[in-house]
Amino acid sequence: MADRTADRILFSLKTLGPRAIGDLGSELSITAEAARQHLVRLQEQGLVQTSEERQPKGRPKKLWRLTEIGHARFPDRHGQLTVDLISAVRATFGEKGLEKLIAAREADTLAVYRDAMEGANTVAQKVERLAAIRSNEGYMAEWEAGEDGSLTLIENHCPICAAAATCQKFCRAELENFSAVLGPDCKVERTEYILENARRCAYRVTPS
Repeated sequence: MADRTADRILFSLKTLGPRAIGDLGSELSITAEAARQHLVRLQEQGLVQTSEERQPKGRPKKLWRLTEIGHARFPDRHGQLTVDLISAVRATFGEKGLEKLIAAREADTLAVYRDAMEGANTVAQKVERLAAIRSNEGYMAEWEAGEDGSLTLIENHCPICAAAATCQKFCRAELENFSAVLGPDCKVERTEYILENARRCAYRVTPS
């Protein structure tokens, strides 16, 4: 049970970002003291760390967040193997060969996404389905609607982060696929980016 609670804490920090002890306790239906004990043990393992957030009034708020080791608990699919393969393709076929490989992958992925959109008639329905697909692919994705009519696709994890860091054309291809599958009636822009030290990737979808 203790390990399960610790895993839930790590998952909460991964998906929701830095949290205060009281917030974690409420979310997991445990006491603040129990949450603190788990966090201390996770800190000893190098999985979490603390920071302070200034408040308009009073003392700074102590927040808990994942360390790099903590983020690594959420797997990068065959990361080193993928990086090695990218390097081999570059060395053998050059940059143009790598671009052809990414384009082929992009086309296959787009076909799968378009099939999944069958029967989705609104942008919101499409974003909801896209979030479900990306979650199944390991991106821990969700979506939310804004008061201004926009929608946000949120990816709390990147299972191909090592590959994306080696070749950011993968990220460009993903953004192009999102635009293509959601259709010409909306604008898609990346607003948060893990490779630029954000906690997650997020995409703002604005219907035209």
